[in-house]
Amino acid sequence: MFFKSSTESQALEGRDTAIPTAETHFLNGRPLKAKAPDGYEMAMFGMGCFWGVERMFWGLEGVWMTAVGYAAGVTPNPTYKEVCSGGTGHNEVVLITYDPAIVTYEDLLKVFWENHNPTQGMRQGNDRGTQYRSGIYTYSDAQKNGATESLAGFQPQLSDKGFGTITTEVLHAPEFYYAEDYHQQYLAKNPSGYCGLGGTGVSCPIGLNA
Repeated sequence: MFFKSSTESQALEGRDTAIPTAETHFLNGRPLKAKAPDGYEMAMFGMGCFWGVERMFWGLEGVWMTAVGYAAGVTPNPTYKEVCSGGTGHNEVVLITYDPAIVTYEDLLKVFWENHNPTQGMRQGNDRGTQYRSGIYTYSDAQKNGATESLAGFQPQLSDKGFGTITTEVLHAPEFYYAEDYHQQYLAKNPSGYCGLGGTGVSCPIGLNA
């Protein structure tokens, strides 16, 4: 992680107030920061460039809201430019609000594991930097257990196919900072936009009793 070889005092200063972002979700029209209905839960993942990651989740049945932002660093209310400099420690992440009666956390984990390469450290494909690391940020003990158990179950599958050790960080969900307006639902606004994500082609055994 970013601060293994650095200190918090070396991080960019940031700011006291949130940076501007979109008012509403480009696809569903809901206020981006709307309070979720009772019984809904949140999940947070980092899988590389957040443009493509958000697209993987916004169309899933049971997903009520998605937003992209920055988390798991030190600098408060960072900008995209600051995050890309490597001076904040943040990861590019997607915040998901979902109805667990329709889509389970295990369903979301399966999408997470199968749609990026979790063995690449501080990069994803050709994208390199601390903000492209693989991360699962959990909101409950149940999510933490699901994340760690799925990691342990997926590693042998990857190893059998010649991949290395999973580098995914599993942390309690840190503060989420919304990214700028133009990043929100970017690939819906720009359908031919860049997406550098690619999975390993290895099936994750979640829910298969494998």
